[in-house]
Amino acid sequence: VQLQASGGGLVQAGGSLRLSCTASGRTFSGYTLAWFRQATGKEREFVAALKSTNSNAFYADSVKGRFTISRDNAQGTLYLQMNSLKPEDTAVYICNAKRNDYENYWGQGTLVTVSS
Repeated sequence: VQLQASGGGLVQAGGSLRLSCTASGRTFSGYTLAWFRQATGKEREFVAALKSTNSNAFYADSVKGRFTISRDNAQGTLYLQMNSLKPEDTAVYICNAKRNDYENYWGQGTLVTVSS
């Protein structure tokens, strides 16, 4: 499975962006989908996840109330709507699809830069 993230860019603080992640070759049915991010010089950190079974969403405290994760299984697309962006949200955002330890896939990332 190849994941392709897109939608990143430069935005002013307080602005919004919508990230997308598409899967080549299959849909996301049965996978837990997630977004992670990695800022320069920092470790990769969890942002949000969406279970396949009950569509429960989980968010890092730092983005709760501002970001919304969603999925379209039929289209094989994962989204991250990011509102009220802050400079500290600047990072490469990476999508992940996992069904088990052997089916754990990462996208290449898309850069989000938030200016103050």
